[in-house]
Amino acid sequence: MANNKLDISDLTASLPNATALSAEDRPGLINSLKNFTPAVRKRVEVLRDIQSEHDELEAKFFEERAALEMKYQKLYQPLYSKRHDIVNGVVEVDGLKDEPATAQADGNSKEEKGVPDFWLTAMKTHELLAEEISERDEEALKYLKDIKWCRIEDPKGFKLEFFFDTNPYFKNSVLTKVYHMIDEDEPILEKAIG
Repeated sequence: MANNKLDISDLTASLPNATALSAEDRPGLINSLKNFTPAVRKRVEVLRDIQSEHDELEAKFFEERAALEMKYQKLYQPLYSKRHDIVNGVVEVDGLKDEPATAQADGNSKEEKGVPDFWLTAMKTHELLAEEISERDEEALKYLKDIKWCRIEDPKGFKLEFFFDTNPYFKNSVLTKVYHMIDEDEPILEKAIG
């Protein structure tokens, strides 16, 4: 800016949401910037610098947030493993060994293992998921043993894995759904593949 001229293309490229403008809106913005006085153009340039500083800080924030999420995902893992083992009857909770055996529906006195229909119950009590579960889904979801989540990087998004016991509804023991996100920081679903 040696002679107080503002490079309009540089300015419009760095203005917030300028790149989100449609091709027909950009000429109007460029024309309005041409009408600014040198003092206003200088202010806009300072605002652009402030926005750049903001963008740098925001990039650091997202980087640190991703690292923090990874850290806690690792810390959650032992809890998820314990939950899996209790839900599926792999281990027993202390203090229940002296409890009387539960009578089964067939009349035999046999101890019930784990937490029957845990995932079905969890999903049916979730406000959003409950609306999506049909009567037909319920029967298959009774065989659900575990759900695992993991972040994916390319493309950005996440993956859900649903682990099932042998059942009469499908042959696969694991069903996977991958969610591709347009913007991980403000999640917008691009597509889901199951």
